[in-house]
Amino acid sequence: MSDLDTIDIAILSTLQTEGRISNAALAERVGLSASACSRRLDILERTGVINGYHARVSHKALDYRMIAIVHISLSGQFAKTLAEFESAVKRCPNVLVCYLMSGEYDYVLRIAARDLEDYERIHRDWLSALPHVVKINSSFALREVIDRPNVGLS
Repeated sequence: MSDLDTIDIAILSTLQTEGRISNAALAERVGLSASACSRRLDILERTGVINGYHARVSHKALDYRMIAIVHISLSGQFAKTLAEFESAVKRCPNVLVCYLMSGEYDYVLRIAARDLEDYERIHRDWLSALPHVVKINSSFALREVIDRPNVGLS
């Protein structure tokens, strides 16, 4: 954040809430010409500050009504073991998020499922088949309280 100035922060804040805003409207909002705003955006994209644009699609609208939080323990934390697990977990289409963790479990996953029967299928066909897994602990979200797509900017 130290390399970002107030205009960069204003651009990012606007894009986080209005991702489809035109360059002209964005430029006007942050007090730049359209060409200067476009150059700023290009720099923010090239340097990885902005790492993509996408639509946030409702899981419920697609009939994925269940979210499972899954803790996974592996047989070890050797580089090859982690790489093989990570390569395999990336192929599971229901895994929304996967984190390598410190602490009791090696990985935490957030998984979307249509219902309990669908989760059973995901567990059987995908999670249990992941390489080096020795323990799977699943919890089910009862209600979403917050799902913030971005961190606050100041």
